This record gives sequence, structure tokens and C-alpha cells, in this order.
Amino acid sequence: MNGLTDVIKQLIEGYWLDFLANKTTIIVLRLTDSFWLNSKLFFLTLLFALPLGLLISFGSMSKWKPLEIFTKTIVWIVRGTPLMLQIIIIFFAPSLLFGFATPWIGISGRFTAATIAFVINYACYFSEIYRSGIQGIPIGQTEAGQVLGMTKTQIFFKITLLQVVKRILPPMGNEIITLVKDTSLARIISLKEIIMMAEEYTNVGLIWPLFSTGIYFLIFVGILTIIFNKLEKKMNYFVA
Repeated sequence: MNGLTDVIKQLIEGYWLDFLANKTTIIVLRLTDSFWLNSKLFFLTLLFALPLGLLISFGSMSKWKPLEIFTKTIVWIVRGTPLMLQIIIIFFAPSLLFGFATPWIGISGRFTAATIAFVINYACYFSEIYRSGIQGIPIGQTEAGQVLGMTKTQIFFKITLLQVVKRILPPMGNEIITLVKDTSLARIISLKEIIMMAEEYTNVGLIWPLFSTGIYFLIFVGILTIIFNKLEKKMNYFVA
């Protein structure tokens, strides 16, 4: 009788172990799939915000006063308000303020709205980093290039650019690492990124998926940190 009881216990324990293992695998796969949304938002934001930020920085440094004032005002507003609020405004403004039918239909529409908000926000932050890097280059180097008969374009790409890259790399790295974590704000418009996915399990009493999301961000940030450290070492040969 005891032998039969032991066999039943082993069967039950084996069943629960298999059940838990399968459930854990499903949760990890769903979290990984959701983190892909965070990753897409991250890469698309960088793809568009980096060049847009450079254009905005040129507007901030423009000698035409109206353009300079306009650009600096936009940058001030974007940097002075929360990114979460900006996502909400981009998502709801077309229908609430202008009475248009919302263009952000479905998951792809919500993702597009979040991407636009992130691009605008980070482009303004990047623009200030670009501006400080460009204006930090001594004017004497530009004058030396002019003496050598170089055009403004040649001076920028052959003299200024390398020094700017070296100067802006650390602050740009900090902003890019912050962007990784900020992608979780997309859940404010019901985009099921990794934090929102984990909260589904928290609501039914499973807390470990929420804590495990930190592992994804730590790994991503760790990879970026290694990349930026290597880039900084490669730029050490160049003294600004």
C-alpha cells in the first residue's frame, strides 16, 4: 500500500513539475516576444531621432533669429514636459483637438504614435548634445580651415565632426541607455511591451515575471555599455 502511495505521489509531483516547467517556458517566451516591441521602438527612435536632432541643433544655432527662437522654444517645451504626457498627446490629439478620426488604429497605429512621440522627444535631447559639442570646438580651428581655403562643409566634416563625436559620445551614450528603459512608457497607450505583459501575471498572483523583466533591460544596457566603452577607447587617439 505504501509503495502504491509513493508511486502516486511521484506521478503527481512529476505532473506538477512538468506543468510548472511548461508554464514558465510560456511566460518567458511571451516576455521575450514583448521585449521585441521595446527593442523595435528603441531602434526606430535612434534611426530617426539622431539625424533629426542634428537638424534641430542647426536650427538652434541659426543666425536667423526667428528660426533660432522657434527651434529653442520647441526644444524647451519638449524637454520640459514628461515623455508620458507627450505620448498621450500624440495619440489622442488628432481626435480630441481637431475632431479627426484617430489615425492610430490597432497595434500598428499605437506603435506608430509611440514612435513619433519618442522620436520628437529624443531628437530634442540629442539636439542639445549636438549643439554643445559643436559650439565647444574652438573657433580658431574653423578659422585655420578657412585660411587653408576649405569650404564650410569641408571644415565641418574634416575638422569639426571628429572632435564633436568624441565630445558628445559619453552624454549621447547616457541618453541612449535611458531610451532603453523609457520604452516601457509605451504601455500608457496599451502597447503590450514587456512590463505590461509581466503585469498580467502580477494581477493573477505571479510576481516573478515582473522582477525578471529587469534581466532583459540589464542585458540590453550591458551590451550597449560595452559598445560605448569600446567606442570611447577608439576615440582616445583623438585629442579635442
